[in-house]
Amino acid sequence: MENSGDHSLSAGQASLAGRYASALFGLARDEKQIDSVSKSLESLSQALAESPDLKRLVSSPLVTRADAGKVIATIAPTLGLDKLTANFIGVLAHNGRLRELPKVIAAIRALAAAHRGETTAEVTTAHPLDDDQRAALAAQLKQRAKRDVSIDAHVDPAILGGIIVRLGSQMIDASIRTRLNTLAQAMRG
Repeated sequence: MENSGDHSLSAGQASLAGRYASALFGLARDEKQIDSVSKSLESLSQALAESPDLKRLVSSPLVTRADAGKVIATIAPTLGLDKLTANFIGVLAHNGRLRELPKVIAAIRALAAAHRGETTAEVTTAHPLDDDQRAALAAQLKQRAKRDVSIDAHVDPAILGGIIVRLGSQMIDASIRTRLNTLAQAMRG
C-alpha cells in the first residue's frame, strides 16, 4: 500500500496487526469511509467485550478458518458492520488472523484519531463509562493535551474502582488497587 505521507507506520504498527490495520485504514481513507469503518469497529469491539462466544471464536485456534469466516459473515449484518469492515474481517478469518482483531481495532483507532488531529487516551475503569462520563473525561484530557482526545475505554474489574489513563507517554493511575497497594507498602514501613 502506498503511504501518502500523513500516516507513517510507527514501531507498534509494524506488527502484523499494524499492517492489517494500515491496510484497512488506507482502504477506508481512499473510499472516504473512515467514519463508517470506525463506527463498525466500535460495534465489533463492544460485541467482543460483551459476548464470550464471539471472544472465543476470535481467539480459539480450534475454530477452522472456513467456520470462522461463515460465522463472521452471518453476524456482520446483526452488528451493523459496513461492507468494507465486514469484508476485512472475513479476510482476517480466511487468513487465520482473527486473534489479531483487538490489536487491529486499537491500531485503527489510533490511525483514525491521528487523521482527525486527535490523540488517543487509553482509559481503564472498573465499570463501563457512560456517555456523560466519557464526554467529561475527554474534555479534561483535551485541556491537558491541548488537542482533541479520543477515548479508547477498557473495563478491568481488578482495579476495583477509580481510573487509569494512558495519554501518549503519560500515565495517570488513580485506581483503588494502586492506592491500596501504596497504603499496604506504607504500613509495612
